[in-house]
Amino acid sequence: SSRYGIGCLSKEAYDFVDFLKESGQTYWQILPFGPTGFGDSPYQSFSTFAGNPYFICLESLIDDGLLKKEECDAADFGNDPKDVDYGKLYMNRYPLLKLASERFFEKPDEEYASFINENADWLEDYGLYMAVKQDNGGRSWLEWEDDFRLRKPEVLEKEKEKLGDEIKFVYFQQYMFFKQWKKFHIYTKKQGIKIIGDIPFYVASDSADTWANPELFQFDADRMPSAVAGCPPDAFSADGQLWGNPLYNWDYLKETRYEWWVRRISHALEICDVLRVDHFRAFDEYYSIPYGDKTAVNGKWKKGPGIGLFHAVREKLGEVQIIAEDLGYITESVRELVKETGYPSMKVLQFAFDGSEKSEYLPYNCTKNAVIYTGTHDNETTRGWFEDTSDHDRDFARRYMNSMHSDAGGFVWGFIRLAQASVCDTCIVPIQDYLVKGNEARINFPSTTGTNWRWRLVPNELSSALAASIFDMTQVYGRLPVPETPETDEDEAESGSEAESEK
Repeated sequence: SSRYGIGCLSKEAYDFVDFLKESGQTYWQILPFGPTGFGDSPYQSFSTFAGNPYFICLESLIDDGLLKKEECDAADFGNDPKDVDYGKLYMNRYPLLKLASERFFEKPDEEYASFINENADWLEDYGLYMAVKQDNGGRSWLEWEDDFRLRKPEVLEKEKEKLGDEIKFVYFQQYMFFKQWKKFHIYTKKQGIKIIGDIPFYVASDSADTWANPELFQFDADRMPSAVAGCPPDAFSADGQLWGNPLYNWDYLKETRYEWWVRRISHALEICDVLRVDHFRAFDEYYSIPYGDKTAVNGKWKKGPGIGLFHAVREKLGEVQIIAEDLGYITESVRELVKETGYPSMKVLQFAFDGSEKSEYLPYNCTKNAVIYTGTHDNETTRGWFEDTSDHDRDFARRYMNSMHSDAGGFVWGFIRLAQASVCDTCIVPIQDYLVKGNEARINFPSTTGTNWRWRLVPNELSSALAASIFDMTQVYGRLPVPETPETDEDEAESGSEAESEK
């Protein structure tokens, strides 16, 4: 809970890393941190390569002489330290960043020009996209005039001149984000904490990615989508889910040896240590819904790229650490693809306790090459699940744990213990569960907007007593980081062994 409206790359983020180290942890899993638009979802970003300007630390800009403390203190970011007010954030943070940008360009850092050159392959398109988007009242490029929508070169050149100041402002935001992130990432590594990043499978239709690279997607000759993404009707939704993201043109991508996807994964792994790839099942088969449909009922499953994409990743990048998010409707061919890649799959403990009492997510059905979660950002908190689930499922969980705790705290910590004790190589526990928070702390309720991605952790909730409790459980189940052996003269040039256990 940083000071100015949203958690960012401030002292509080460094303090959280210290807490993780004190607790004996190895990983911190984060959500995608691209710039967000309507609905504030990190899975609907204006760019798959850019960083979210909201995460720029204003205190650091004060230290750099680009802002004054009183300027930041005067801004209204809301009064609830546990809740992100995105409306006020949008209205008040960008003017501060604009002011800092104007002061910055009076005497830019020496590293600024190098950053622009090194990231030109995505930054130039992103800068122009955001500037033209603002000039069009924030509308998606699908609603722009044809000259802009179809990227006529002579028109874009004129726009670059006309919108030069706005483009520079976008560049400044990205420079500051990545400058601060690089410093922070160095610190996490020093403290022995690896960052698990998150890469959405699809990109947003309202993005620089789709506007600048239409050949990568299933667009018609007029550059309008021919089909969009979603998932089919099921027991939870009679109409299915209509996400609306553009679908990939896998034939074209295959011809290029999946160069764009390789570049995307490479970029993500430059700023993170491990990568969770969302909606992994779509690499096997993806759900295609005709563009213009109001529901997902008429969609059809179509073949994705399969293992070929990951062969290309290995050819270009070598062995990379990826977690396959293989949740949801899973077929045998999806299981085979995950197995063939060798990547660990995901197991969600909340899913284990259902009417069948034979779920594949029960710990005795789990495998070693997997990451087990009590729940994810898309689920209820474990306390929320305990309070809302059916009597049968709650009682089955108690019987399984051999614990008849009637209080939420005892149940939640027993649930965490069950995950820690599993055979899975890695165990991830949301901080809300360690704090025994209810659904008031839920991050996301899929297929809804307006109340998601808002919960904030208040720093004083993280005590030394909590760290000691987490450390003790982590130690009991053999998940503490393995100490690195001091390098000798013989292996000085070799990297030290890295802990692969997960807390």
